[in-house]
Amino acid sequence: MAENRASAYREGVPCWLDAQLADVAAGERFYGELFGWTFKEAYGPSVWARLDGEPVAALGRKTDGRMPTVWTVYFATPDAEGLADRIWAAGGQVVTAPMPVGDLGVAALATDPEGAVFGLWQPDRHLGFGRRHEPGTFAWAELYARDTEAANTFYGDLFHDALFGPDADPDFGRAPVSDVFPAEMPPHFLVHFGVADCAAALGTVNRLGGRVQAGPFDTSYGTVGVVTDNQGASFAVLQR
Repeated sequence: MAENRASAYREGVPCWLDAQLADVAAGERFYGELFGWTFKEAYGPSVWARLDGEPVAALGRKTDGRMPTVWTVYFATPDAEGLADRIWAAGGQVVTAPMPVGDLGVAALATDPEGAVFGLWQPDRHLGFGRRHEPGTFAWAELYARDTEAANTFYGDLFHDALFGPDADPDFGRAPVSDVFPAEMPPHFLVHFGVADCAAALGTVNRLGGRVQAGPFDTSYGTVGVVTDNQGASFAVLQR
């Protein structure tokens, strides 16, 4: 199904999310109750989550039990192949080379020089989020890095206009791993979903079999709680 948005997101803007889970049906029950998502359509190995009819994320089934149970943020690009080349040149790695996802777009997975994993999305029929920046949708992505200055240089060079341009509206920040996690935690992106009440959302996570890892705590962009779902995928809830 084609998505009716006016235009694709500019390069470097988070435009899509997916979770790799062992049990997609259990994920549907967990996130459906937590965020009010509905699940009606499967696209290949993934099922799309919608809020009020608009796409907000995808849940995919892990094809290998050794794969991590994780949420991945995808950054928009008009040229996944070209961006992959720039990632290599800047010291990152391309884990999964750009490949078509039917007629929806082209996807790839990459890491920055410290090993934090992120996705690339070159849109075709699927432009990205139908809704964001509201309860039950993508709100923010925080990169927890060991060297935030090096991270600023890497992502600033890749996505300069999105982060620092005259019309910049950045949807991700950079912070030291040790701000929230043990120092031995690998660098990673933490996806944040908007909620109306952070404390209430943490209570719901616990009731549904998830676990609260940290928070709630105050940040420059809102009140945050860091959690895992009932299968171990980490994410955050954000009350603006």
